[in-house]
Order: sequence, then structure tokens, then C-alpha cells
Amino acid sequence: MLQILCTLLIFMVIIFPIGMYVYHITTHKKSFADPVFDRVDHVIYKVFRIDISNMNWKQYACALLLVNACMVLVGYLLLRIQSVLFLNPNGIDNMEQTLSFNTIISFMTNTNLQHYSGESGLTYLSQMVVIIMMMFTSAATGYAACVAMVRGLLGKPMGNFYVDFTRIITRFLLPAAFLVGLFLVFQGVPQTLAANFTVETIEGKLQDIASGPIAALESIKHLGTNGGGFLGANSSTPLENPTILSDLAELFSMMVLPAACVFTFGHMAYDKAQERKALRKDSSAIVSDENKKRVWLGKEGRTIFVAMGILFLIGLGVCYWAESQGNAAVAANGITQTLGSMEGKEVRFGVAQSSLFTTVTTSFTTGTVNNMHDTLTPLGGMVPLLHMMLNVVFGGAGVGLMNMLIYAIIAVFICGLMIGRTPEYLGKKIEGKEMKLAALCIIIHPLLILGFSAIAVACQAGLEGITNPGYHGLSQVLYEFASSAANNGSGFEGLADNSYFWNITTGMAMFFGRYLSIIIQLAIAGSLFNKMDINESVGTLKTNTWTFSIVLVFVVYIFAALTFLPSLALGPIAEALTIGYKGDTVVMSRETKTKFITKIFLAPVSKVLPKTESKIYGEKSSYVCCRGGF
Repeated sequence: MLQILCTLLIFMVIIFPIGMYVYHITTHKKSFADPVFDRVDHVIYKVFRIDISNMNWKQYACALLLVNACMVLVGYLLLRIQSVLFLNPNGIDNMEQTLSFNTIISFMTNTNLQHYSGESGLTYLSQMVVIIMMMFTSAATGYAACVAMVRGLLGKPMGNFYVDFTRIITRFLLPAAFLVGLFLVFQGVPQTLAANFTVETIEGKLQDIASGPIAALESIKHLGTNGGGFLGANSSTPLENPTILSDLAELFSMMVLPAACVFTFGHMAYDKAQERKALRKDSSAIVSDENKKRVWLGKEGRTIFVAMGILFLIGLGVCYWAESQGNAAVAANGITQTLGSMEGKEVRFGVAQSSLFTTVTTSFTTGTVNNMHDTLTPLGGMVPLLHMMLNVVFGGAGVGLMNMLIYAIIAVFICGLMIGRTPEYLGKKIEGKEMKLAALCIIIHPLLILGFSAIAVACQAGLEGITNPGYHGLSQVLYEFASSAANNGSGFEGLADNSYFWNITTGMAMFFGRYLSIIIQLAIAGSLFNKMDINESVGTLKTNTWTFSIVLVFVVYIFAALTFLPSLALGPIAEALTIGYKGDTVVMSRETKTKFITKIFLAPVSKVLPKTESKIYGEKSSYVCCRGGF
């Protein structure tokens, strides 16, 4: 626990200067890097003939989709012909068409769901020109959409997509990735264009060691909340994550940009509040930076940050507790669990850093892993699954903040209904149009997860990918589509997902989960931008208080319970009850267990479960369970 606390405290120290720097990038305020990057940006605008004038929300959305579509087409073509191109010392073949479709959608949507192993599925050229390039552009796309939405909510012009897209890459992602990459090389992460090499182990056997530009990919995959990995084992292998210092660097890297977006929102909201105060005193007043009070975050930003922080800490606490308790089924076989559940974890990281990494990567929707999530205890594995279902616990680069702002709009609407007033948020009235769009935005996410999961367990093509029986098999399916819809990319890797069915369905979930939400959120921002500011009154709901943070947390959990609790009950919760807790073991037959589960959850489990489990274990199998559990 001390390791976790120290890590989070260090993060809270470093996020303030980084958040302030990103705020300066967003608002075009002066920073120490302007003399260099202003010239770079000017050259880019001139070469590509970019019109840097402000856009409305429709123009912004169209520019975003156009840029992403062009990169998808180019990337798909390169994956299909990679074998005949240069920088292919390992002789990698072309990628299959459905896998190419899934891969290119995955990396363009900032998901990085990998149905392949990077060391055997991609050439060095594809890794650099397709994967690494899209890690920069997908992160920049999410950030640009976020700042445009924030500007619209605050009644400011939404800006220019190409400008926002360029500035975050040149002024933050590129220099930060360079520095992090150098540090990872210092820690032992390979950075080379040499081919894989073969070594003789101490057992006298031959083993191929993967090589390539690994450090370059590792740095941006975390900074851009991309996830994925150069290697199939991801950041659990020493080639991507060799030391505890590299582990901390990767942790902080994936946390800084999502948190910095919250800081940016807080400062921009504070600037708007100060401008309104000044104008009420003097209609001709102009608030200069020198006259503004120095703040750390701003009250509106603090409200969002606290709500996200509460959700994060609750999830982290549950995950760490569950993993530290060990696995009762393993303990029943005489294996000590004093170190917690170490199955699928690196010894050098242990339960504490593994639990923290697991919670961070699925809260900040990065998708990189330093342990195998499929081997987590049921409740420990439920935390990353739930956080992807929520998709608001900081989230990816900008997207988590956008989703939380939608929940904030819904929260003020619910509170407004309670007191009989028209809801207001950030000085704008929330009316029917905005609420319809917000409701649609909220519905899309569970619809994609639950809809595709239902299709997967209802057809033979989906069932063939499930490698675990019963409840864990359902958890595998839910996790795969939650990871896809939330643009996370991690997985319960026991799932056999490199097939036509899984490649196409997860590709669709990633695409719609990304772009439908962004377009709707930009539409909401555009609608509020066109509305007049209203003055606060006695009856105005304060959205910059600690109370509203708590209300926001409850609203998020209530919506999650209404949409996802039944599926969680039949997946990880039922699995946790089946495995139980530490105690004396008992044996329960299939028939007894099925009847008991059916009675508890009032669901027709018996229609599905015996068929699924008999396929693996046979009809005469029994189950080892524990007293105090089930």
C-alpha cells in the first residue's frame, strides 16, 4: 500500500506544472517553448495550406473525420503490402484483410486492441509509419475534440481542428515522447533496426529474442494513452518494461495528458468566471493575465478532478484488496498466498504495482498491461472491466473529460428536476435538445458493449473464441467489447479473438464507440455556444462545490448499475462467488450449483451454462468451492 501511496503522491506533484503547460498550449498563451515551436507550426500551416480561422462544430467534426479517414486508408494499404516494403529484416508477411481492418481501426481510434503479436505480425516499417504515427495522431484527435467541446461549453469559439491537432503534437507529444524514450533506453529498452537474434539458454535450448524500435513505441503508447505493445506480452516483458523505474515512467506517462485536460478545463472555466465578474463591474473591462489571481486548478476543474479521483481510488482499493487476498482455488491446492494472487504477475512488480498499473491503464483507457488481466481474481478483474464500462475515470487523452462533462450535464438536469428549475451548467441553460443528445451519447456505450456481447454468445462464431467455461467465459466476452467500445485495448487474452467474427465486430465497436460519441459531444458544445450566458441567481445550482462532486459520482454509479450490473452479476460476481474466499473446501455438483445460481440471480443460467461447461469438462465434472463463498 505504501508503494501505491508514494506513486500517487509523486504524480500529484508532477501533474501541476504539466497541466499548466498544456493549458498554455490550449489557450495560445505564452510559454517558454514558443520561440521554437511557433516557427515549426507556421511551416506546417504553410506547407499544407491550412486555414487557421475558427470553425463551427460541424466544420470541426468534418475536419476531424477527414484527417482520420485519410490516415486509415494509407495505414490499411501499408499493412496489406508490408512484406514487399523495406525495413523487414524478419521476413514478416502481409497482414490478413480482416485483421488489417481491425488493426487500422484500433490504432486510429486510440484503442490499440491487438489481435496479433507485434514481433511476428508487423514489420519495422509498419511499426513506425503506421502504428507509432497513429499513436500520435489518435491522441491528438482526442485532445483536439476535448478542447473544442470545452470552448463551446464556455461560450468561446470552438477553434480550429488543424491548429489544435498540430500544437499538441509539436509542443507536447513529440518532445515528451523523445524524453521518455531516452529514459526507457537508459533503463534497457531496445531501440534498434537490427533483426531478431537467437541465443542459447542455460538449459541448452535455442530462443529467439525480439528486437526493433521498441523504446520509441513505448514512449508514445503511454503518453498518448494508446496501449498495445511492440511485443505480444506488452509491458509485462522486460524488453518493454525492464525495471521498477521504467514501470513508474510508464505509469506517469499514461496519466499526465488525461489529467492535464482536466486542469485545462478548470483554468479555462476560471478564466470565464473572472471575465464575467469583471464585465459586471465594468462593461468595457478586459481581464489581463497579470490581473488574474493565481489558482492551482479552478473550482469547476476541481469538481471534475475530485469526482474522477473518487471513482479511481474506489476501484484501486477493490482491485488491490482482491489481489492481495490471493486466490482461494489456488490456496486449496496447497500453494501459499501470503504474497497475494501472483498468477500472471511479474515478481518484480508484485501485487501492489500490478494492481495500480491495472487500475491506471483501464481508468486512463491506455490498454497497456504489466500483468495478464485474464489471471486476475474475479473481483480484481471486475475493476478494470467496470472502469472501461464507466469510461469517465479520467479516460483517454481528452475523451474521459468529454464523457464526464456529459454526466455533469445529466447531473444538473436531474438536480434541476428535483428543485423545479431549468438546469444550468457553466452559465448556459440545458434544454431539451442538449438532454436528448446527452442521453443518446450515454446510451451508445452500453449498447455497443451489451449488444455485441449478446451477439457473441448467441452465435457459433462468437462461442468458438471463448476459451474458458461458464462465468469467466462471459467475462472474457464483456471485457473484449468493453475494451473496444471504450477505446482501451487491453484484453482477457485467453479469448481467441483473431477470427473473422471478432476482428469485424470489435472493429465496429471501436469505430462507433469513438466517433459517434465525439460527434454528439461536439454537437452539444455547438448548441451551447450559440446560447446567451445567463446570470447566476439564488436558485442556481452550484457546480463548483464538493457536494456536486459527490452527486456526480453517484450519478455515474447509478447509470452504471442500471446498465451493467446484470451482466456483471452473471460474469465476475458469479465467478467470485464460485471461487469463494479462503476457507475449507467443499465439492458442489453441476446441478446443485446451477440451481443455486439460478435462484439467486433469477436468471435462466441453466439454459446456457451446462451446455457451455460440458463442452470443456464433460457432463460428470464437479467444482471445488470454498466455505464463505460459493
